[in-house]
Amino acid sequence: MKKLILLPLLFCFGIISAQELEGAWKLIQKNGETVSDREVIKIVQDGYFALGSKSLSNNEFLGAAGGELSLEDETLTEIRDFDTYDAKNIGTEQEYNISWEGENKMEISDGMTTKIWQRVSEESDALTGAWVITGRERNGEMNTMTPGDRRTVKILSGGRFQWIAFNSATKEFNGSGGGTYTAENGKYIENIEFFSRDSSRVGASLDFKYEVKDGKWHHRGKSSKGDPIYEIWSPYSEAYKK
Repeated sequence: MKKLILLPLLFCFGIISAQELEGAWKLIQKNGETVSDREVIKIVQDGYFALGSKSLSNNEFLGAAGGELSLEDETLTEIRDFDTYDAKNIGTEQEYNISWEGENKMEISDGMTTKIWQRVSEESDALTGAWVITGRERNGEMNTMTPGDRRTVKILSGGRFQWIAFNSATKEFNGSGGGTYTAENGKYIENIEFFSRDSSRVGASLDFKYEVKDGKWHHRGKSSKGDPIYEIWSPYSEAYKK
């Protein structure tokens, strides 16, 4: 009888250990205290993550961080490409202990700080992925680029998006913005919830046309300033050259 009880427990443990990180997460607790004065959303997709934080009282941008990550057993490893909270973290490998509370809540600790994240969503669509910009039209001509130290990344998962412009070599941060989005029938809509350069843009919605051709995201519409744009985004894992 004891063996019959043990086997289901081991099976459940295996499921929890293999729990997927991909999707969007919200920080709900830090060191035992409820997070109520700010919103922190972390998006994980295709071995990359980005988080953005804003004040709930006035939509002021508070910070952003992100980079590559991997999960093995109960150890989460991050190598940050950008970090506005502490630039010394950029390029260094950091390890965290991770434990699961059901399928939609996780606890992450570095031994000094413990954070609890609640899953917002794990829904996906044609644009779900980690992308990096590789083309932008100027004066009617498409200019291509090979992402290196200086790059602009956009990550979409769980109905959330975040873009970040930075230089990982100089540790320079150029800006970030994010929020919710929808992508269906060739129409892509962004709803801005934070914007490092101009918090007055929070609440705005931007409509674009999209098409995925040969694995690349073709993005057309108007920028937040009203200027026409045509961009090409490529999968990060394929286009970024270290």
